[in-house]
Amino acid sequence: MIASLRAAFSGTVLTDSADTAAFLTDWRKVWTGTALAVATPYSVDDVAKIVRWCAAHDVSIVPQGGNTGQSGGSVPRAEGQNIVLSLARLNRIRSIDPANNTMTVDAGCILQTIQDAAADAGRYFPLSLGAEGSCTIGGNLATNAGGSAVLRYGNARDLCLGLEVVTAHGDIWDGLKGLRKDNSGYDLRDLYIGSEGTLGVITGAVLKLFPAPAERATAFVAVASPHQAMALFDAMRARHDTALTAFEIMSDMCLGLVLDHVAGVRRPLAMRAAWYGLVELSGNDVGAGLESSLADALSAGVISDAAIADSIAQSRSLWQLREAISPAQAADGGGIKHDIAVPVSSVADFIDDALAAVAAAFPNIRPVTFGHLGDGNLHFNFSAAAAAAGADQVAFQATAPRLNAIVHDLVRKYGGTISAEHGLGVLRRDEADAHRSPVERALMRAIKTALDPQGIMNPGKMMP
Repeated sequence: MIASLRAAFSGTVLTDSADTAAFLTDWRKVWTGTALAVATPYSVDDVAKIVRWCAAHDVSIVPQGGNTGQSGGSVPRAEGQNIVLSLARLNRIRSIDPANNTMTVDAGCILQTIQDAAADAGRYFPLSLGAEGSCTIGGNLATNAGGSAVLRYGNARDLCLGLEVVTAHGDIWDGLKGLRKDNSGYDLRDLYIGSEGTLGVITGAVLKLFPAPAERATAFVAVASPHQAMALFDAMRARHDTALTAFEIMSDMCLGLVLDHVAGVRRPLAMRAAWYGLVELSGNDVGAGLESSLADALSAGVISDAAIADSIAQSRSLWQLREAISPAQAADGGGIKHDIAVPVSSVADFIDDALAAVAAAFPNIRPVTFGHLGDGNLHFNFSAAAAAAGADQVAFQATAPRLNAIVHDLVRKYGGTISAEHGLGVLRRDEADAHRSPVERALMRAIKTALDPQGIMNPGKMMP
């Protein structure tokens, strides 16, 4: 069988366990599957040939980019016949149109490569994630990734104008249009974005570019509570409007993990606080505006201290404190994670209620709460008790079902979602399905059946 796959396209086929191992386990080391082979095509035509081969042999296809997902969506199942379709070699910047503010790219392009190419053209691509040095734009679109600049620029969906997709039948749909307006039919682009590879394989995209910001101003602020952070956010939004590019929140527990486990970082403020905010403005003359706004917030007692970056290097060091939280938690022993979102107006109340509910049920568990306050997306995570308190990782992980129920019940109470930017994958697949209405479930099933009648596209992900 594998010999016929090798003959079907011009890329490479990996079958040796030493070569395939990295493709079969997610980066968190939570899920591991099996595969007949890992196929690495060199072109879109190769992808189409692989899909047609899989359809003919009833073999499941698991599209994979940088394999940096956190929900198990890019890992093959442990059962059945699976092929991992790695898009890593489809990594070209196809074209840049500065006048149209667009860039056309292969799906396997590393996000940071796209950012750098935009900068070289005097433009800006705003999607920014902690994994941007290794995640790919195809995966970003397949999960509708968020990141730190959603507040101003939107999710991955908002940054994409057109797609190229290989369908589950092995046909190539060329939807690479750089149009801001197109009412010529169903929006197929939005159907594939966020579908986690369950409907087809994204192979190319037309991305929106923006003028490079004239100036960026970044500050790390201390606040007494999420409610104070919310008060600062409201004031900043009212005063700076779209210049407010990012507004992050993190607890002192998060900062402590970073200081303990990441080399070369330091506490940016002299005094500790219960909570911190990371604020960034971009545009013309934003530095003076940020300083003035924070001075007013300090006088009003909304914040207790602030550190304003006076160089690009200092700004990066402040952002590192935020972006290193997940790796620091992993180094500390791992955790139980929740990628949730509630209405922005409810973030502070939700944090209060959820932390109190979890503390009542599990008094020794350490909350690791951080996220994008400006768009309501929180990474509401937990770590086991500190080693000095007798941490037991096995017992801690056994609390996950009850802990998930506490957090997610409150998320629903506040009208939120249990999957904001990481996708459902297998991690949240069953729980999400259990809370769908019959109408929603039927519509999703109808779409899946229509576009993937054999059920070979990333089976077992997103829907049971």
